[in-house]
Amino acid sequence: MTDSTTTVRRFDDAAALVTAAADDVATVIAQAQAERGFASIVLTGGSNGNGVAAALRDREIDWANVDIFFGDERFVADRSADRNELQTRGLLLDHVPIDPDNVYRYPAADEFSGDATLAAQVYAQRLAQNATRRGNAVPAGDGVVPQFDVHLLGMGGEGHINSLFPHTDAVRERKLPVVPVHDSPKPPPNRLTLTLPAVAAARRVWLLVSGAEKAEAVAAGVGGADPDDWPCAGAHGSEETVWYLDPAAASQLP
Repeated sequence: MTDSTTTVRRFDDAAALVTAAADDVATVIAQAQAERGFASIVLTGGSNGNGVAAALRDREIDWANVDIFFGDERFVADRSADRNELQTRGLLLDHVPIDPDNVYRYPAADEFSGDATLAAQVYAQRLAQNATRRGNAVPAGDGVVPQFDVHLLGMGGEGHINSLFPHTDAVRERKLPVVPVHDSPKPPPNRLTLTLPAVAAARRVWLLVSGAEKAEAVAAGVGGADPDDWPCAGAHGSEETVWYLDPAAASQLP
């Protein structure tokens, strides 16, 4: 099923946005588990993504049957506070009964001799192995990834999602599901990220955005701009794409 519509949901503030998104993630997990016994969720960092992670601690979820992935990661040392994974562990994963084998972490910079290209290949292999084991493989460029039930995304003021920034090789990538980024304009410069083909493999893509400084990017993304200029415009789920917005982020929409 191809994505033919984009839904915009408006909330009173960022806190209400986060609460609604956490409720919706819990609902999707329960539905997926009822249908096939497990759920596949891609988490994101940033203030709203971290807020959702923290809120999920209080939801009634069968964590034993949830696979957790990350949209991107800072390619830094394993114990660096910059790692999205470490932040998510402190907010959520260390507080719920999830099997560590079901948390698909990116390699850190102190693994594989700091080779980011190899680290991206390894993460792509981990995704493919999970997809084969779960029987939910879908194409992502020349590779395969799990058909994620939800891919959560934050967004920067220039429209970046994951570590896909405007006018970069990473946002233009169409063959590989995971790539290294060596020149991120937002520090740290070295990162690993899912590409737009991997994002498109998700059934649902939900963008969590608040703040007036992001209003122009929201309008461009919702309006169908060129993803090379506004990467958020290239983020679509196979079943639905939903923008969770506060009033400031939605201020340039009709």
